[in-house]
Amino acid sequence: MPTTVTTHVRYRGLTSRDLALVAVFAALIAALSITVAIPIPFSPVPITLQTLGVMLAPSLLGWKRGSLAVVTFLALGLAGLPLFAGGRGGLAVLAGPSAGFIVSWVFAALVIGLLTDLMVRKGKYSFWQGLVINALGGIVVIYAIGVPWMALVLGDAVLASLLSMAVFLPGDIVKAVVTAAIAAAVFRAYPIPPAGRPVADESADAAAEAAGGPEEKNA
Repeated sequence: MPTTVTTHVRYRGLTSRDLALVAVFAALIAALSITVAIPIPFSPVPITLQTLGVMLAPSLLGWKRGSLAVVTFLALGLAGLPLFAGGRGGLAVLAGPSAGFIVSWVFAALVIGLLTDLMVRKGKYSFWQGLVINALGGIVVIYAIGVPWMALVLGDAVLASLLSMAVFLPGDIVKAVVTAAIAAAVFRAYPIPPAGRPVADESADAAAEAAGGPEEKNA
């Protein structure tokens, strides 16, 4: 009887392709940050497209490369490059009312990337599931960190800060929808390979052999 050998593959490390993708998406976030910045009279945080890039990077690249793209962007901005809204840069932004939103992008990318990776491993990218994931990471996580921080810096009540942020919510929902639509199209037409080099997972192979007995079942 012919046997079927199942090779379990894991991806480890980062390749030059992965680093190039990280750099490209860090540049994309920077471009979205400086191209649109609409000030709001009653809010210290302007309307920008930054969070669109923060949602796109982990949705398309996964948690590892997506988070690295966000971290790379933040590192460049904190090093002094004028990449944040209003052409700001440097460590001084961490003392401002928008610092919580800036810090929250890393956690948003992690949440979106991890949940998207889990969804894709279980099947295929779903627009509706992707939309929920983007809303969770790109809206709930960011607001949960950014709003209390802004309230603390401004000496304002959290409720008042939430009300002042309500003007941003429709735009953020649109960004979540756009991100899900783009990700669904990319995964359907040309899915980006996982991060790292593929290596055989010997422990998984051994466990499969032990569970299947001395002979594997035919495919």
